[in-house]
Amino acid sequence: MERKQKLEMSNTPAPAPPLRFKERVEMLCTEMIDKGILFSEAMDQFERCLITEVMRRNNGCLIRTAAHLGIHRNTLSKRVCLLKIPKR
Repeated sequence: MERKQKLEMSNTPAPAPPLRFKERVEMLCTEMIDKGILFSEAMDQFERCLITEVMRRNNGCLIRTAAHLGIHRNTLSKRVCLLKIPKR
């Protein structure tokens, strides 16, 4: 019985270690290059995603979102309008 358990355990694939942030970004960059994404499109999408997520976590409060991002609230407000990010 003990021997059978050892065999079963050795056949199970070991879980892959989680990718580091740098590796995930490199994979994403490779994918974007392969798909022909322009630099400006990639930057806009990243900025839109980051701002949207931080706003969600701050319940749409621009002042707290700006503080979290380390930018002035007027700058954030302009970026929200430019990127057409819906306000709550």
